[in-house]
Amino acid sequence: MSEAYFDSIEQVEEELAKAHYIADRALATVIFLAHRLQKPLFLEGEPGVGKTEVGIIMAKLSDTDLIRLQCYEGLDASTALYEWNYPKQLLHIRLEEQERKGKDEIERRIYGPDFLIKRPLLQAILSSNERPPVLLIDEVDRSDEEFEAFLLEILSDFQITIPEIGTLKARKRPMVVVTSNRTRDVHDALKRRCLYHWIEYPSFEKEYRIVATRIPQIEEHLAKQVAHFMRQIRTVDFLKKPGISETLDWANALITMEKKHLDEQVVSETLGCILKYQDDIKRFKEEIWGDSGRRREFLEGVERDG
Repeated sequence: MSEAYFDSIEQVEEELAKAHYIADRALATVIFLAHRLQKPLFLEGEPGVGKTEVGIIMAKLSDTDLIRLQCYEGLDASTALYEWNYPKQLLHIRLEEQERKGKDEIERRIYGPDFLIKRPLLQAILSSNERPPVLLIDEVDRSDEEFEAFLLEILSDFQITIPEIGTLKARKRPMVVVTSNRTRDVHDALKRRCLYHWIEYPSFEKEYRIVATRIPQIEEHLAKQVAHFMRQIRTVDFLKKPGISETLDWANALITMEKKHLDEQVVSETLGCILKYQDDIKRFKEEIWGDSGRRREFLEGVERDG
C-alpha cells in the first residue's frame, strides 16, 4: 500500500463499496487512520459481522499479498514465525559428510535461507514486494496468552532475531488487521498497540445494502424481507446468532429455489441456511413459528423497518 493510497475517509468508503464491502463511517475512519498512522487495526465483534473480510478487502484494494495467520489454542511462536527444515538439513549433512566437508562449513550451509521455513509472521517481515502485504491475524482470542505476549514484540518493531542468522527487520511495515470474536478478553497491552473498532451486527438499511450489493440479481422486496427477518432473528438469544455470511447464503438459496418472497413454508424449509444448532432450530420453531403473532412480525415488518 503506497503512502498516499487513501487521500480521505470518503475515498475509503468509496473504495470499499466498489469492492462490495459496505462500511459505516466509523469503520472507514479507523481504516484510514490505521493506514496513515501505520498502526495495526484491532477489530472485535460477534462472529460473522465481516471482521475477517476487512483484511481480505484491504489486500485486494492495495493490490498486494494477503498473509493470513489463523489462530487456535496451542499456537506457538515456531508455528507462526519460522521453523528449520530438519529432514532437509539432515539429508544435506549426510551429503556434505560424504564429501568430507568440515563441521563449520556444514553448519554455515544448513542454517541458510534454503533451509528456513517461513511461517506467516516471518513472511510478512521479509516480504520483498514493492507494496507491503496485509497481515491478517485472525481470531487472536483463540490463541493462548503466551502467544499473545509474543505478538507484542512483533507488532511493536516488526523485527525478529533468529539465533543462527541474526536480526531480520521488515523493509516496510505491513498493514496488520487483528480480529477477535471476544471468546475471551485480549490483554490491554496488545490492544494499546492497535487502533480499535467494534463491528456491530448491521442495521436493517445496511444489511439490505449488503444483500443488494453482493447479490444484484435479487428482487428489491425479497432483499428487504431477508434483511428484516435477519434483524428480527438476532433479537432471540440463540446459541449462535446468524451473521452476514448466513444472510448471503440464505438469499442465494432463495434465488436458487426461485422464490420471490418469504412465507411460512420457505422459511421452515431453509432454516438450515440461517441456524446451525439443532437446539436453536427447535427453539425457533417452538417459540417463534408456533406463535402466530411473532410469525407475522417476522414476515410482515418490512414496511416498518424500511
